[in-house]
Amino acid sequence: MNEALLSVRDLTISYGSREVVHGVSFDVHPGEVVAVVGESGSGKSTTAHAVVGLLSGSGTVDAGSVLFEGDELVGLGERGWRSVRGARIGLVPQDPTLSLNPVQRIGEQVAEVLRIHGLATGAAARSRAVELLTAAGLPDAAVRARQYPTELSGGMRQRVLIAIGLAAGPRLLVADEPTSALDVTVQRQVLDHLESLTRDAGTAVLFITHDLAVAADRASRVVVMSQGEVVEVGTAHQVLTEPQHAYTQSLLAAAPSLHSARILAVPRERTAPPAPRSPEPLVQVQSLVKEFPLPGRGNVQTAVSDVSFDIGRGETVGLVGESGSGKTTTARLVLGLERPTSGQVRFDGVETAGLEGSAWRDLRRRVQLVYQNPYASLDPRIAVGETISEPLRAFGVGDRASRRRRALTLLDQVRLPSDVLGRRPAELSGGQRQRVAIARALALEPEFVVCDEPVSALDVSVQAQVLELLVQLQADHGLSYLFISHDLSVVRQISDKVGVMRRGELVEFAPARDVFTHPQHEYTVELLEAIPGRRALEDVT
Repeated sequence: MNEALLSVRDLTISYGSREVVHGVSFDVHPGEVVAVVGESGSGKSTTAHAVVGLLSGSGTVDAGSVLFEGDELVGLGERGWRSVRGARIGLVPQDPTLSLNPVQRIGEQVAEVLRIHGLATGAAARSRAVELLTAAGLPDAAVRARQYPTELSGGMRQRVLIAIGLAAGPRLLVADEPTSALDVTVQRQVLDHLESLTRDAGTAVLFITHDLAVAADRASRVVVMSQGEVVEVGTAHQVLTEPQHAYTQSLLAAAPSLHSARILAVPRERTAPPAPRSPEPLVQVQSLVKEFPLPGRGNVQTAVSDVSFDIGRGETVGLVGESGSGKTTTARLVLGLERPTSGQVRFDGVETAGLEGSAWRDLRRRVQLVYQNPYASLDPRIAVGETISEPLRAFGVGDRASRRRRALTLLDQVRLPSDVLGRRPAELSGGQRQRVAIARALALEPEFVVCDEPVSALDVSVQAQVLELLVQLQADHGLSYLFISHDLSVVRQISDKVGVMRRGELVEFAPARDVFTHPQHEYTVELLEAIPGRRALEDVT
């Protein structure tokens, strides 16, 4: 192959006295897409930041070389970086909420790159910015250019970052988890645009991701990192079909997207839920409607429109859809955290909307919630033991000693060691925090648990562990779940039945096997086709 555009050799990086990247080496050739894959803490983003000279805080390159078009980038001063960063190497950061200036219009942020590198000024820069936003797939780009980031959706903001990254026509684009916060259909659209733009311009891409399925779909070669080291390098085909390292094998085994892509033809069956104690469903949702008032006289937004479904005892119902589809609002209505505009929710035969006093308190004890973000749902000032015991204390269950024993039992049930009891959330990993959140939800021995995107903030291997834990806890305690997710591949791992929501409507509701093998609605088909990993598996077969 032709000479490498980017050559990283024996790169070693430290933060303070702690070495976090240990002798990493890989190449990126002109026009090639190379994906660097690994879990949080693997060193993949740190390596990418070193390539563009953006190590944060006390981060330093201690040894090694980063050659770009024959020029050494390690040790380059800020003046030198100004001629490289943006112009020759572009960057698409992970989080558009943090990366875009909230008080500057979109068009100005794109035009700024052109002005800094002397490519255009004034009206010409503004006109070119609209062209770049259009090329990045932003609809009504001329209108959007005059808007602020807060007025755009997550997918639109990510397209703005792509336009900024490619504005100066760089030879290499570093894309650091560019779609990790997006729904699968929006993710596919954004990656399709990125792929088309870079291919047409001959731009090479260094693609950083924790999702092996996305990497396999989009990259010609894959670099797998674990604990600061490169453990495997190969073509996407090789890594998917013949992984050599145990860590790569564990990533493949844990990737729900790849599982779902594989089982479209031959789906696996979940263990049947236990026989119900009563033929009546535990939860009955009937003709549910929720409207929110909008500014202006009489204007309303319908978030949920005529939604009906049942959840049996010991059963898991997965509710899937994009952001804004109404799935979380439906969950809040089921929990009684929102009152429906019309329709009803019945729990164990009793309508929940009219409950008050002790009846409402009894419902709160039998119904619990596991939140989406384990980083935000736990009080950082309170030790784990107190967090788990809090529901028991609130309901006057037991004394201090018995609550501590119960907390230890719950930690054991969620497979955490007893010494976690005295730690604070900041001392735990994301997966450990989510286990603590699950333990807290189980403290009062509920019958029904709503899981609202409980694994979306976790790496794929940790996702697999948490999903396995939820299934085991269900088998042990006869729990019923309403499992909310934007990702069909995750829902498929745990659900007996799946409901697909779009724009407030339940467009499909059926056993999980039927949804995956015989989808009835065109939107369900679109969601299934957007699951990452399908393209790679089709190439393999």
